[in-house]
Amino acid sequence: MTSFPPASSLPGSVYRFDWTEKPPEEIQGGVVAVGNFDGVHRGHAQLIEVLCRRARQRSCPAVAVFFDPHPLQLLRPNQFRPVLTTAQERARLLLEAGVTAVVILATTRELLQLSARQFFDEVLVRRLAAVAIVEGHDFGFGRQREGNNELLKKWCAEKNIGFEVVPAFCLVDKQPVSSSQVRSALERGDVSWAKTLLGRPYRLAGRVGTGQRRGQKLGFPTANLEQVTTMVPRDGVYAARALTERGSYPAAVNIGPNPTFHEVGQKIEAHLLDFDGNLYEQPLALDFIERLRDIQTFDSAEQLVQQLRKDVARVRSLIDDN
Repeated sequence: MTSFPPASSLPGSVYRFDWTEKPPEEIQGGVVAVGNFDGVHRGHAQLIEVLCRRARQRSCPAVAVFFDPHPLQLLRPNQFRPVLTTAQERARLLLEAGVTAVVILATTRELLQLSARQFFDEVLVRRLAAVAIVEGHDFGFGRQREGNNELLKKWCAEKNIGFEVVPAFCLVDKQPVSSSQVRSALERGDVSWAKTLLGRPYRLAGRVGTGQRRGQKLGFPTANLEQVTTMVPRDGVYAARALTERGSYPAAVNIGPNPTFHEVGQKIEAHLLDFDGNLYEQPLALDFIERLRDIQTFDSAEQLVQQLRKDVARVRSLIDDN
């Protein structure tokens, strides 16, 4: 079932702290997985499934650990690309996948300067008291990612800690599902493939701001999604499912400028089908189903309206099938 974006506060089973702090006793002594988990895609889901299984076998917590903000934001901000999920959304998805608790480590320069051995000793052993560690096939950790699974296996053996590597999750193209693949799909506007990689539609969430209200004058009122902090798909027109506090609605979404009216700035505008009401300043999420077309310039408002009618009809047929 599609759920509405959670409130701004983190649930009780999510813990945010500095690496020098000791976490609560109830999440110590568990099976631990560390990663970025950005997007919580199908590869992550496979790892979490193994993590939870091992935790059940040991009757202990299944703990997923990630870093916020993303380390690249501190180390190489010019190379940083928008994330697929906020820390809050990532935590929610990990909990829905079955973990007992999510630990969000505050990313600091001191944390990033820890050697791989220091991170293992200080975070995984001393603070989390891990009884077993489960990682993905390409896991790297510590300063400049100097640590790898081979070292981790050796150190776990020294401490009598269980260790397991989960193989890559591959689809028909034999390429491991990864956050990079999801980003590439969104850059192409291929939200259908992104949905396959994620195992659910890609979501943008924010709040509704005020716009030109031009859509309302044309008979297609739109909600302008603002305060979006995650990656935005390529410019174009999309079929999506809009999630509001009142319920879920099919939506035609325009990402990009409005060249027909000589507007050049990128906007995210959603026309909610069968919705009647005011969404200004309210939270809104968009789950993307399929890309319909490129942004087009029309010679008149009448031509634009004709195309919008076609877009709405296409959205209805697509949402009915999803």
